[in-house]
Amino acid sequence: MDAIAKGWYSEINDQWPGQALSLQVEEKLWDQKSEFQHVQVFKSKTYGNVLVLDSVIQITERDEIAYQEMIAHIPLFSHPKPENVLVVGGGDGGVVREVLKHPSVKQVTLCEIDKMVIEVARKFFPEVSASLDDPRVKVVCEDAAKYMEKDDVINSLDVIICDTSDPVGPAEALFQPPFYKRMFAALRPGGKVSAQAENIWLNIELISNLMSATSNIFPTVEYASTQIPTYPCGQIGFLICSKGGDKKKKGKLTCKIPVRKIPKNSIDDFKYYTSALHSAAFVLPAFAQRAVEKGLTTYKESVKLAAAKEKAKKKGEAADTETEKETEKETEKEAEKENGERSPKRVRTE
Repeated sequence: MDAIAKGWYSEINDQWPGQALSLQVEEKLWDQKSEFQHVQVFKSKTYGNVLVLDSVIQITERDEIAYQEMIAHIPLFSHPKPENVLVVGGGDGGVVREVLKHPSVKQVTLCEIDKMVIEVARKFFPEVSASLDDPRVKVVCEDAAKYMEKDDVINSLDVIICDTSDPVGPAEALFQPPFYKRMFAALRPGGKVSAQAENIWLNIELISNLMSATSNIFPTVEYASTQIPTYPCGQIGFLICSKGGDKKKKGKLTCKIPVRKIPKNSIDDFKYYTSALHSAAFVLPAFAQRAVEKGLTTYKESVKLAAAKEKAKKKGEAADTETEKETEKETEKEAEKENGERSPKRVRTE
């Protein structure tokens, strides 16, 4: 681990220039390159085992709940009865663990492209990955975009949770509109998407652009936030998208208020998520809220502009048609006049 110096791991990365989180290292546990990325695990002094992919911290045993519970339960508690759930990425198994806390869930499919991540999670994060052996869980190691194009997946899912890494390398395509279109097609009506959507301190322009692009696909798009110490700047957000057929009912599709509560006999299973925190996650600092609204406004303005262009186009086509008709009439009149002048005059006979 090149980032380790004098017993400390420093998360140095071009994605957040000029800053780095450091954790004291007790033991190096894993350091190999998979087909897709560099996979590392070390035991830290205060945060337990730590999983690192391509020099970016993914989970630690101490604070993973702040991310796993929020990315999973915001969409799940916003759905009245989730039964079929897809988890994209998340090979550590933490999101799958959270999904299975909902009794209505009949099947969870984990689509993780990198087998090594699953292998490492089973070995070094047994409490996080334990749910991968649940009979309701199906693990597939393939490209998520291609998986969602299968006939038996389209229009079959209630919730999709994208537990992806940052938008570089193999995960870059997961932040593009074509991938969101595939998720939209894979969802049943009323379905929900929760996707990792970066950091308000480092990626605010990306978030705004993502809000604008996905609003062209989903009738309702919202941004929620959570705090987690070992992620850059201590914060990460989620893009929460709702599928509905009637845009007039947009307000009713919001995920800001949970439609179900945690059962009293299950409260102790939730270490971070609460119903109050669910709603609070959508309350953002002023600059972040403006960026989110800017993204939504940009989409609305583009829609208005497109509608205006279409209207002008139709109006122009109508005007052209009218002009053509007038031209045809004038041509016909001229032809009739010309024919009349050329016709031989009748000679009057006595």
